[in-house]
Amino acid sequence: VQLQASGGGLVQAGDSLRLSCVASGSFSSYAMSWFRQAPGKEREFVAQINWSGVSTFYADSVKGRFTISRDNAKNTGYLQMNSLKPEDTAVYYCAVVREYGLKRRPKDYDYWGQGTQVTVSS
Repeated sequence: VQLQASGGGLVQAGDSLRLSCVASGSFSSYAMSWFRQAPGKEREFVAQINWSGVSTFYADSVKGRFTISRDNAKNTGYLQMNSLKPEDTAVYYCAVVREYGLKRRPKDYDYWGQGTQVTVSS
């Protein structure tokens, strides 16, 4: 599976962005997640959606502001980010994993996209 993330940009605090992750291959066989990595920090879990889109999980830091979704017919996953804060500034990565269950560790994932930069100014 190859993943291509896009949709990042420079926005002001309080603005919204929608990230997309376009996949090749059997996208619907995988759970998909978004991670982010700020300069000097470890890559951290943001949100996960199961293969069907029924189950979602969020990091506490984004709960209520971010929404993860997917369209298997389009082989695409999304991350809608609202009420953005400067601390959301990071490179955002999409990743997929075939196994069931919540997976928060980057090492658990099978394939990764290249990342898209999100910068939120105050």
